[in-house]
Amino acid sequence: MAKVLTVTLNPAIDITVQVDALKVGHVNRQQSAQSLAAGKGLNVAQVLKDLGHDPIITGFLGQSNREIFDHHFAKQGFENHFIYIEGETRYNVKVGEASGRMTDINGKGFFVDDAAKKTLFKTIETLLDQVEIVAVSGSLPQGFSTDELIELIEWLKSKGKKVAVDTSGPALKAAISANPWLIKPNSEELTEAYHQPAETYAEQKNLVLAQHFKIENIVISMGEHGVNWIHPTHPLHANAPKVTVKSTVGAGDSLVAGMIHGFLIQATPEETLKTATAIGSNAVTQIGFAIEDLSIIDNLKTQIFVDSLI
Repeated sequence: MAKVLTVTLNPAIDITVQVDALKVGHVNRQQSAQSLAAGKGLNVAQVLKDLGHDPIITGFLGQSNREIFDHHFAKQGFENHFIYIEGETRYNVKVGEASGRMTDINGKGFFVDDAAKKTLFKTIETLLDQVEIVAVSGSLPQGFSTDELIELIEWLKSKGKKVAVDTSGPALKAAISANPWLIKPNSEELTEAYHQPAETYAEQKNLVLAQHFKIENIVISMGEHGVNWIHPTHPLHANAPKVTVKSTVGAGDSLVAGMIHGFLIQATPEETLKTATAIGSNAVTQIGFAIEDLSIIDNLKTQIFVDSLI
């Protein structure tokens, strides 16, 4: 299978606690808890690995608490090219409830200086000959500006690479201005970034036209309302299968990995979106997002129907 480079600029140690129902201001009894080496680009890499691909990983990591990441990378067999910098990788606390609601408390992340940023660019340059697609995912650490995100995307494009971006807030607007090959916001993130409604296809299309997006693949996740893929020649919608939601952590990253997978194996657009939607839906059924058995994805696909948006 193909190699894909994933870039995680602001990874995290995710501490996920499961409770029956969160009572704010009161003592809550956990049902389960786990700590995971995480970050949106690492999540994409994990799913691509489960799908049979060979991800290469890079980004920034704190030197002080690197052990959980080093163990994870060794266990998964990732080709690791992270830049280790002074300080700690941030901690994210996620509280999941039986209803499926998830409350996130995300850390800011370490400060990245100019020397580390230069090292990252040099490292990526040595890896680009091996890959066709680069996935840049997640938030930006302190010291890494939205202008530098634009610079990174445009530089990768100038090297002839397809760039997939999944981020939010000001970073999402910056990424869109750089016209990557693929973006994967959810409807709420688009509304937050542009202060325009983006719940329906008509609203999403109006936003894309009004903001003059020049992006080939705009994949918008809408939770229980499915996924819209806004594309110049084959805009498509996939419904969401009926599943029991345990956690939404990693669902968007799984969708991104599924879309990249479809392109890499040269699946039809319909099959690409159906498979990607199934992979994203599988993620919400568990704490974590691993694909333990590919037959689960096949079963979910039987519930998914892809329709043209034209």
